[in-house]
Amino acid sequence: MAEIVYMPKLSDTMTEGVVASWIKNVGDTVKNGEIIAEIETDKATMEFESFYDGVLLYIGVETGKAAPVNEILAIIGNKDEDISALINASPAPIITSNEKIEVPAPTPAPKAEPVIAAPAKAAVIIPQNTSTDRIFASPLAKKLAMEKGIDISFVAGTGENGRIVKRDVDHYVPYNGQQQAPKGNYVGIESFVDEPISQMRKTIAKRLAESKFTAPHFYLTMDIDMDVAIQTRKSLSALEVKVSYNDFVVKAVALALKKHPNVNSSWLGDVIRRNQHVHIGVAVAVEDGLLVPVIRFADGKSLSEISSEVKDLAGKAKTKKLQPSDWEGNTFTISNLGMFGIESFTAIVNPPDSCILAIGGIKEIPVVKNGQVVPGNVMKVTLSCDHRVVDGATGSAFLLTFKEYMENTIALLL
Repeated sequence: MAEIVYMPKLSDTMTEGVVASWIKNVGDTVKNGEIIAEIETDKATMEFESFYDGVLLYIGVETGKAAPVNEILAIIGNKDEDISALINASPAPIITSNEKIEVPAPTPAPKAEPVIAAPAKAAVIIPQNTSTDRIFASPLAKKLAMEKGIDISFVAGTGENGRIVKRDVDHYVPYNGQQQAPKGNYVGIESFVDEPISQMRKTIAKRLAESKFTAPHFYLTMDIDMDVAIQTRKSLSALEVKVSYNDFVVKAVALALKKHPNVNSSWLGDVIRRNQHVHIGVAVAVEDGLLVPVIRFADGKSLSEISSEVKDLAGKAKTKKLQPSDWEGNTFTISNLGMFGIESFTAIVNPPDSCILAIGGIKEIPVVKNGQVVPGNVMKVTLSCDHRVVDGATGSAFLLTFKEYMENTIALLL
């Protein structure tokens, strides 16, 4: 009996997935537990296993296309089995490897009535035909273009997947050949490329916008004397122990959180959760945005263990091999842009944390020590706080403890 395979929910924040690739093709034999596709979520590209034995009869989402969670992904059944009933019962378009079945577009509203663009969720998405004689546009956009005498093939689409919609026709200004640049000036050609928004970037935008406009942020900045840390790192390097300044930061933050548990907290609406464990999220820049793998129980790990784990997780993040267990459960987050030459910056709190620490680069500047101006190495750090959970005095006390550990790094080795 044929079975429908639906788009899975592979992370807690996933609302839709993109088929990165199909491992199996229509007509291939599939066994329970075999990988049939790779699905790109908002955080990683993950292998998707079949739950059924049989033959892959239909593919519901093309490679590179997105579909919401629980949308039809494929149909697996017996060879030559009649699945027309499943096709007819499915609200989503189902395609084979060469065939596309379009969802009929809604009938345009009568001309006398005002037409209001439907929200993106309610839009009916029609797969774009790759042939050159088809224009990927809504029926209303085509109708308006015809009424205005506009060749719709010259109109740039701003709808989903580049679809031409009503607003594109309304705002279209044809080139009349009269626009001329002043003599002697360079004449260029206007051009642009619209890139589809990745699942990761969509989630980053949604979560950080919610954080910024929901959590009342305030910021605390402090200078850290890095002279001792620099010498400690050189001494460890001479012993062939490779650690980074960021590893020092992770360890120092973890120890400071144990002394200031109110900073290691989360706003959950009805309650404030005071975390007694310390899980440090370390922001890692990847091609599509930012991932935050988690160093669990960081307060109990050595610098070498932290260094090894950070490198391993960063490598997985850049190759999209992180699993949900790698990025879930952070209680505090660190974002370090020092390696990019950034002196200082402020970061947006990463929910459900109440704080995030932004780390700038180490800068050699004149400092006053023992009443004399001498060369010094200073690193600026900025703590972003959710004021619903952390007050200014609480955040400041945490930063002072963090500063003590960073300026006396021998304590991090004990």
